[in-house]
Amino acid sequence: MSTDTLPDPEKNPARSGGELIRLEQVTKRFGANTVLDHLDFSVDAGKHVTLIGPSGSGKTTILRLLMTLLKPDEGTITVDGQMLFPASDKEVREVRKKIGMVFQQFNLFPNMTVLRNITEAPVTVLGMPKDEAVERAKGLLDMVGLAEKADAHPAQLSGGQQQRVAIARALAMRPQVLLLDEVTSALDPELVAGVLDVLRDIARSTDITMLCVTHEMNFARDISDQVLMFDSGRIIEAGPPEKIFSEPEKDRTREFLSAVL
Repeated sequence: MSTDTLPDPEKNPARSGGELIRLEQVTKRFGANTVLDHLDFSVDAGKHVTLIGPSGSGKTTILRLLMTLLKPDEGTITVDGQMLFPASDKEVREVRKKIGMVFQQFNLFPNMTVLRNITEAPVTVLGMPKDEAVERAKGLLDMVGLAEKADAHPAQLSGGQQQRVAIARALAMRPQVLLLDEVTSALDPELVAGVLDVLRDIARSTDITMLCVTHEMNFARDISDQVLMFDSGRIIEAGPPEKIFSEPEKDRTREFLSAVL
């Protein structure tokens, strides 16, 4: 896989190491329901961290906070040393440029071609010259195995193909952080492997920081540097995948893994 279309370490020096994401005492409530309870955790640059746990344990809420789709009720969030919350709208926009996300649903623009879906944000948000954006988009489409689909519209693609376009679109912004939210949950089973293979290639061949929510445990074992087990808005266990999946310490972790494996 060619990596010349992927994020440039020289333009993103934070990925040379050290802490990239930090959440301190982050609390998020929906009515009387506390989804995140004074959460503290950090992600080092270039690491791949997977969040596992039952539905409703707060995993996706973390990704939505980092995407600024939600705001915490308490606590602070920093990315690459810059405040994401609390922060001014201008500061938030600058930090958000460092973060890309791939959602459960593909969220492609149905009226745009695949190529334009990928080039639109780099041109309008980053101010990238159109020729450069197009060249980069074509390289990313080649990387995800869809070079021949540049002029197609989303409705002409399978779900797996749409999700691979969504991955290319997220990478087109040269993010320092790639957030993955159950990216295979909306796919037919036979389409899952192709999408996961693309993500494995990205994890192995780049130093982009990845924060992943998934129920695909074999995938989590393959790509993760660290796995965090969530329950009721808290991290109850953390460690390398071989430790979490083979020798978990907590009964709750063992119960969860026995149900999903």
